[in-house]
Amino acid sequence: MVLATAVTVGTVVHRSASSGPPSLGAALGGDHIGMPTGSDGAVTVDDGALPGGVTVFDDRYPGVANLDPDLLQALRAAAAADAADDGVAFTVNSGWRSREHQDQLLREAVSEYGSEAEAARWVATADTSAHVSGDAVDIGPVEARAWLSEHGAGYGLCQTYRNEPWHYELHPEAVDRGCPAMYADPTQDPRMQP
Repeated sequence: MVLATAVTVGTVVHRSASSGPPSLGAALGGDHIGMPTGSDGAVTVDDGALPGGVTVFDDRYPGVANLDPDLLQALRAAAAADAADDGVAFTVNSGWRSREHQDQLLREAVSEYGSEAEAARWVATADTSAHVSGDAVDIGPVEARAWLSEHGAGYGLCQTYRNEPWHYELHPEAVDRGCPAMYADPTQDPRMQP
């Protein structure tokens, strides 16, 4: 099913004691996603924008349905089994994104942080983003992220960046060997280099 309406979500910037100044990065992984809405090329559901409360089982949204099938299967297995037994529900704050959506997020980050170099700590280019390829998911709420931090490796789900506790990618080898070391932020990830 394709939804033709735009997701109307205002730009939300979160501040927490551990994250320092307000950041687009916090908005991307927080319980709301900041993005423009409307016509004239604005980001819509078809670009991967998600309203609040979308779960890993909600295939009606391209932001979930277009995730890598193995990543989605691992998320669903974790969410349906042990996490549910522990009373924890996963929401997808951001999953697959179109190139246009990723470009918009990068423009917003450059505007907020004042430089491409600083923005790169939070938002990748459309050419390098694991969200554009469907290989990354931003999970909420905090309880779900805490649960994944403790149990995710058993499903191959690993936090990739220390500065983004919401950003998870699939590492099947983690089931036997544990998650790989995290990068400080995306600028340290060799996949982000041009």
